[in-house]
Amino acid sequence: MTVVAAGDRRRRRFARRRDNHSAALLPSVCEPFLTDMIRHFLILTLAALSLRADPGDLIKSTVLENDVAYLRVGNVGQNLPGEIQSAHHLLVTSNKLSGFVVDLRFAGGQLTEAATATADWLTRQKLPVAVLINNDTHGAAVELAKDLHASRAGLVFGIAAGDLKPDILISVDPLDEKGFLDNPFAMVSTNQVRLAATMTNDFLPYIDHTTEADLVRARIKDGEEDDTIKPQPLPQLQAEPQKPSIRDPVLAHGLDFIRGVAIFRLWHS
Repeated sequence: MTVVAAGDRRRRRFARRRDNHSAALLPSVCEPFLTDMIRHFLILTLAALSLRADPGDLIKSTVLENDVAYLRVGNVGQNLPGEIQSAHHLLVTSNKLSGFVVDLRFAGGQLTEAATATADWLTRQKLPVAVLINNDTHGAAVELAKDLHASRAGLVFGIAAGDLKPDILISVDPLDEKGFLDNPFAMVSTNQVRLAATMTNDFLPYIDHTTEADLVRARIKDGEEDDTIKPQPLPQLQAEPQKPSIRDPVLAHGLDFIRGVAIFRLWHS
């Protein structure tokens, strides 16, 4: 029994030394693998959180026509009132605003409290508001449009969103409308076809294309001018760059409304 017990003690001491040695090797061997696993786990976790997060309450803010604040809303969430106020603060530093365009096309959201707070703030600015909607406006975005309409802050443009009907009905192809949201100055394909169908070149045969050189040659032929006199070239007039125009019909009507209200107030002031 003494021999067996001594053998057991030796085996236990050897096992402890082997375990201690393995434990010492484990961090150095596994550390790169564990670090890589943690890094990938964090990347996947952040990606999942970003997919679940709000797409952004205020997508775009800029000034159009020199004095109209354009606010494109993507989601009516808790950050929207603050984001609109921050955007307004930046825009008024270099522009005297005459009104707001609140673009709610394709916008949604769940927080009606945010819709109420946003509408209250916009109404307190005492400036006209053009609200743009379509049949993809849903949720709290519809409530925001309703609140602005009920406060008589402005008019609603576009097509019906839920049970909210626009003041000015303007129907646009959905694909065109998405293109206009990316670039309101763009000439989208279907509008090109529509414009081309309404254009005509019937007036071209009636335009007189005779140049001064042609007239001089004709007079020389008739003996009225000395053929040694050479016509002087006409000075080349430099064309002014054409100012880009808003081709989004819903946005254009909203801007016209704000411009009209501004002129009316100026006339009555």
